[in-house]
Amino acid sequence: MLYSFLRFISFLILKFLFRLKVRGIENIPKRGGFILASNHASYLDPIAVGVACNRKLNYMAKEELFHAPVLSWLLPRICVFSVKRDSADLSAIKEAMRRVKKGGALVLFPEGTRTSGDAAAKPYPGVGFLAAKLNVPVIPAFVKGTQNALPRGAKTIHLTEVSVCFGKQISIERRMPYPDIAEQIMDSVRHLSC
Repeated sequence: MLYSFLRFISFLILKFLFRLKVRGIENIPKRGGFILASNHASYLDPIAVGVACNRKLNYMAKEELFHAPVLSWLLPRICVFSVKRDSADLSAIKEAMRRVKKGGALVLFPEGTRTSGDAAAKPYPGVGFLAAKLNVPVIPAFVKGTQNALPRGAKTIHLTEVSVCFGKQISIERRMPYPDIAEQIMDSVRHLSC
């Protein structure tokens, strides 16, 4: 209920203030678990992806966010669970797998953190591990405009157009090493244009 309410409010804000455009929504599976892999340049990206996608999404978020009193209450109620970024967090991986196996959609930002638009960080191999082990569709997504609306380190929001483009399912060779699968996924994300 809270997820749907906040998604609706976010939709109104993104649609009317940021002129949100969405392409490729037909590439989102209608049912069953899947992974949605997206670029990440701004704090607005998870919101933009959540509004653009017609399925309820699950998110991993850095553990530090759960230390704030309001966020520690809010995040679990909107399908967000914590991950320790500087280690192989087995409990977060198990939770991600559990949610996808139950038919949920999992958003992953393969680079693990916000990056500047021109520099691409190396993706985490955990993304490749999850894609190989879960054997579910992997859909690339590219968010554009959020890096101008709320750039890294910015204190104010700029009203600029935001778009989200969902690509076709990525065909993954599951016997590849996990870092190579992660790189393949990130390449598919980078090659999308909105």
